[in-house]
Amino acid sequence: MSPPPPRVTVIGIGADGWDGLGPVGREALRTAEVVIGGRRHLGLLPPECEGERVPWPSPLRPAVPGLFAAHAGRRVCVLASGDPMFFGIGRTLAELLGAERLRVLPHPSSVSLACARLGWALEETEVVSLVGRPSATLTRELYPGRRLLVLSAGADTPAEVAGLLGERGFGPSRMRVLEQLGSERERCVEGTAEAWPHPPGDPLNVIAVDCLPADGARRLSLTPGLPDTAYDHDGQLTKRHVRAATLAVLAPAPGELLWDVGGGSGSIAVEWTRAHRTCRAVSVERDPVRAERVRRNAAALGVPGVTVVTGAAPGALAGLPTPDAVFIGGGLTAPGVLEACWSALPPGGRIVANTVTLESEALLADWYRRHGGDLVRLAVSHATPVGTFTGWRQAMPVTQWAATKPLDSQGPGAYAADPAGSVEAAQGETR
Repeated sequence: MSPPPPRVTVIGIGADGWDGLGPVGREALRTAEVVIGGRRHLGLLPPECEGERVPWPSPLRPAVPGLFAAHAGRRVCVLASGDPMFFGIGRTLAELLGAERLRVLPHPSSVSLACARLGWALEETEVVSLVGRPSATLTRELYPGRRLLVLSAGADTPAEVAGLLGERGFGPSRMRVLEQLGSERERCVEGTAEAWPHPPGDPLNVIAVDCLPADGARRLSLTPGLPDTAYDHDGQLTKRHVRAATLAVLAPAPGELLWDVGGGSGSIAVEWTRAHRTCRAVSVERDPVRAERVRRNAAALGVPGVTVVTGAAPGALAGLPTPDAVFIGGGLTAPGVLEACWSALPPGGRIVANTVTLESEALLADWYRRHGGDLVRLAVSHATPVGTFTGWRQAMPVTQWAATKPLDSQGPGAYAADPAGSVEAAQGETR
């Protein structure tokens, strides 16, 4: 039996460089045969660290297994910014190499240092990373009185954040940019988002935002059921009250994935993803114009990570990751759609389908008979003028079928649509 591979020491390092490291980290770096890290981090090491210095390749993640295989049997250290397990390389290494192979020596993170400078309680501060993410990600976190720390992607990020705050109605918000935290060159500049006065500064920065809305700024709740006016749409929109009822039955939970089949304007996928920062959604929409509209709505409402697949179900479902829940808002009568969605669900997965037509309602009634669940009719009326008086105008009633796949069911499958539109299930890959 061969001995286990040597552990990899992952060392957090701050802008204070070698001086900020503890004795255990320094000794590990002195005796390492290989030190892997970003070029900036490698440049912080003194000459006494004689190990081979290897900068990260790009793209990083797919290169990690081969990189460590090439240095198998050697004493390897990895340098990372601050706390390697907080938006850092530590998570990637744990996933690809195994947590048991790692010895992690964290440094105070930039977030901890920023809260220390600002006097903010860390547990009450929301952290948003814009490293490798669009600035629209910040939109979901904008609420009056909230304190945000934004992990910057570089010197231009503060101006991008200021611009986004102004566009979203938070121009009066106070911004402070903390540069080179922990080093001798540490400094802080500040201003308001709507009148941000500073040119690009040091690329190593964290942005603190005290959220303050302008008069008349639109307030958007994290609770499902945003106003219909929050969306750009052409009428293909699950309306507010039905949407709130639908999300309540879909029951998003942290880390779960939704298939939104027949995306329309993307409202179900958007509000599922807004429920928690780790929720994910794939919106499948056959109309390219509407698919692009889903992307715009997702970005405008702070969840630009919603994946949009342009194509008709069931064919467009092939190869998608296994969902935890499925919503069908359109295309119910297309051959194979319900079958494909039901088969894709793992045991315990949820499915919800809405319709306003008699044909689709008959189909849902049949699935209710076969698989149980709940079959309900949702009717919403709005008060409208009737001459000089007020009366009720009823919207088209929505029939909704919701069910949970039994725990003793066969597992999820992958699908390949034939030219006739039928779908056959095959063994699939689970998350």
